Amino acid sequence: MQPRLALGRCPEQPERQAAVQQRSSLWLALTNVVMRKAFRQFRYLTSPLARPGGAQAELLAEVNKLEADQKLQLVLAEFRNYQQGILPAGPGARSLTEFFASIDADPNTDATAAPKIQRNDRDILNLLSKRANVLHLGPANYCWFTDPSRALCLKLAGTPAAERPMIGMCDSARCPQATHHRHHRPVWAEHAERTKTFLGHLGKTRTTERARLQVDYDRAARVITSIDTATGTSAPEEQA
Repeated sequence: MQPRLALGRCPEQPERQAAVQQRSSLWLALTNVVMRKAFRQFRYLTSPLARPGGAQAELLAEVNKLEADQKLQLVLAEFRNYQQGILPAGPGARSLTEFFASIDADPNTDATAAPKIQRNDRDILNLLSKRANVLHLGPANYCWFTDPSRALCLKLAGTPAAERPMIGMCDSARCPQATHHRHHRPVWAEHAERTKTFLGHLGKTRTTERARLQVDYDRAARVITSIDTATGTSAPEEQA
């Protein structure tokens, strides 16, 4: 399960700030679109939002485009990280790395010398867009919803035919379609620190709660270690 994020002061870390600014910019753009469309409808006696194919469809199209563009930029950023040796972590890391490798193959090899293989930036973006279309953003992971039958959240919910993942039920440490990236590390580190604090305040008789929290802390510590290993950083967490 995802770590619970309690309200509190965010640590002053550039990567966390970048992630927050990234999400804020998307939501600000979406808010601007919604407000502009909402204001525009007051010019009509009959709200255009009530007319099929009117402003409602136009608004939805703009929102979907903004979301698709944002996801494409995120996938492109991770592809550039891959090229620099900064790899994803998590159960779905191997699949994502293989996907990036297929795009970034050596142009001198026989496979990439085939006429159908093109290497300009537009073709790269087109290839990345296929993966961006299945990207769903979690608070502490990316969900690549390529195969609903493999989604752990849908198995737990008993809805294997759902068209979207249940991000709130995501256990990204076990789902084969989840990945963790460098900017997710502060979230996991904060969760591990808070869990360690709770463990330190538990009495000796509260064995059930201690066992549950210890499992949660160990999972967070493993995720942090895997992110550090994949990204080439070294910042081990102190064990409880």
